[in-house]
Amino acid sequence: MEFNLSIKREAYNLEAFVKRIGKDLLVAIWGGDRPHIGAVAAAQPRPSLRDQNRLSATASVFSYVGHKEHGIAKEAAERLSAALNTNVTVTAGIHGDDIDEAGIRVVLEHSRQLVDMIIERVTASESK
Repeated sequence: MEFNLSIKREAYNLEAFVKRIGKDLLVAIWGGDRPHIGAVAAAQPRPSLRDQNRLSATASVFSYVGHKEHGIAKEAAERLSAALNTNVTVTAGIHGDDIDEAGIRVVLEHSRQLVDMIIERVTASESK
């Protein structure tokens, strides 16, 4: 399985590439004026610490100096890993020239929407 998704709204466009590698999932999220790789997160599913009957995930993150995509990469990797019960690696690189706090909030929301779309698409394809 391999596919691309995008969100093109409010001048903060994001794209994602998703590829199954065996049972694992590789995801790249990028956008803005100068897409790049600013952070990488690798997550592994595990039983929730609050409820052993639910899945959660733990992630390790690497960020390049001066980049702030670590939160997007970590959240995406953990959500995908827990929802899909698999190891997930996410790269994130989004740059907006002169982005303000409101723009950052839009980018965060768009990244969450992309993750929702990925979960939906992977789940649907595997239920067939």
